[in-house]
Amino acid sequence: MDPHATEPSPPIGLQPESLDAYLQPTEFIDSDDAAVIEFARRTTAGASSDVERAGLLYRAVRDGIRYDPYSVSGDRADYRASSILGVDAAFCVPKAVLLAAAARAVGIPSRVGFADVRNHLQSDKLREQMGTDLFVCHGFTELYLNDRWFKVTPTFNVELCERFGVAPLDFDGTSDALLHEHDAHGGRHMEYVHDRGAFVDLPFEWLLAMLRHYYGDNFPTGATPSSAEPDEMFAPRGER
Repeated sequence: MDPHATEPSPPIGLQPESLDAYLQPTEFIDSDDAAVIEFARRTTAGASSDVERAGLLYRAVRDGIRYDPYSVSGDRADYRASSILGVDAAFCVPKAVLLAAAARAVGIPSRVGFADVRNHLQSDKLREQMGTDLFVCHGFTELYLNDRWFKVTPTFNVELCERFGVAPLDFDGTSDALLHEHDAHGGRHMEYVHDRGAFVDLPFEWLLAMLRHYYGDNFPTGATPSSAEPDEMFAPRGER
C-alpha cells in the first residue's frame, strides 16, 4: 500500500433509513431469485419464529459453504446470492451476501456489514502471501430481529473451526455472533479493529478498490495460493 495514497471513498446511497429497504431484492442480495427462495424456505421449514429461522439460515450458510480465503474474485456475478448458492467454497463476503438474501426471502430485514479485523489464527501460507494479519473489509451480515440489528458472521464452517481449535460460532437471536476473541486455549483469535458500516446491497466497486488499495497483488485470488503447494488449512476434507 502506498502510505500517501487516499483510501477509496465509502459508498453513498446504500444506507437508507427505511427498514423496508432492507427487505427488498437488490443486484447482489437477489432475494427474489427462485433458487434463493427455495433454499431459504427449505432451510427454515417448520420454524415458528424469525429468531428460529435466522438461526437455521445462519448454520446452513456457515456449514453449507466451506470457507476459502483464496477464492476472491473480480467478477461481480460471483457475488450475487443466486450464484453463491452453487459454489462449494467462498470467502467471508459472499457468505455474508447469501445469508442476507436468504433472510430477506423469509421476511427478515438484512444488510451486509464490513469491519477490519486482525486475524491471529491465519495459516502461515496466507500470512506470507498477504504480508499482514490485518483483514480489511471482513464481511458479515446484520439481521433485524426483535427491534434491533444483530451482527452475525457465518464465515468459518465447523470443520475449519476444528482445525484451528476454535469452537464454531452460533447465533441464538439474543446477541451478536462475531468472530471469537480467543481460541480454545485462550490465545487471541480475531480482533475487530474498525467498523466500516453496513449496507443495503454489496458495495462491489468500493470493496475491490479497498482490497487493491491495501494489498495490491498480495491479496489471495483464485482457488489456491500463489505457491505451488495448496494451503492445507483451507483444503476440503480428504485433501489435507
